[in-house]
Amino acid sequence: MKVPDVIQRLYHGVIVSCQAPAGSPLDHPPCIAAMALAAELGGATGVRIAGVRNIRRVRRVTQLPIIGIEKVKSPASPVYITPTLRSMRHIHGAGADIIALDCTSRKRPGNYTVEQMLDTAKRELRALVMADVATVEEGVRAASLGADLVSTTLNGYTEETRCNAEGPALDLLKRLVRHVQVPVVLEGRVRTPQDVVRGLELGAYAVVVGTAITGVETLTREFVGAAKAAMAKR
Repeated sequence: MKVPDVIQRLYHGVIVSCQAPAGSPLDHPPCIAAMALAAELGGATGVRIAGVRNIRRVRRVTQLPIIGIEKVKSPASPVYITPTLRSMRHIHGAGADIIALDCTSRKRPGNYTVEQMLDTAKRELRALVMADVATVEEGVRAASLGADLVSTTLNGYTEETRCNAEGPALDLLKRLVRHVQVPVVLEGRVRTPQDVVRGLELGAYAVVVGTAITGVETLTREFVGAAKAAMAKR
């Protein structure tokens, strides 16, 4: 099976998820674009970007492959990563090279099915799609429906996998590599360079790193918490 050129550029590389929490001082397109450019200078092979304004701004400063998502939260469904046809069209129109979307078995807003989402992506948009999944069954189904990549992104974040939330989803990675014919990406709770190496050794096509690189507030809290805990023992 021929792998599209954009996906080939990700091969055995680190994809940096350049995002900031809502309300963060970094939650502005120029800041996200600066993160993406810094990631490129550091050797990243791709970036994962959330939101139309951010994708457009990042596209202006880098030619790295952009994996785009739109986060839309709804009280009717726990699915919020590119959950609807509209959000998928937004991402594609903004210039994302690859659309990432939740391909778990959970009910989606508007009752869209994974099959409908992937069919629209391939037939109407002619877009490349990365399926964010939580289980091997979801990955196999997404690949069979036309997903170009499958990612472990949501393992540990769905009801049936929440007990597996410590460390990267290496077991899921190994099973997906055995059971699907499309590239498999390791994403989620990748915290160290050693996690990246282990993922690649187990067959990951590429590895996404987010908070461990771009999570300034989270990392600061960890360091400050460690300092306070150490002083409390004196």
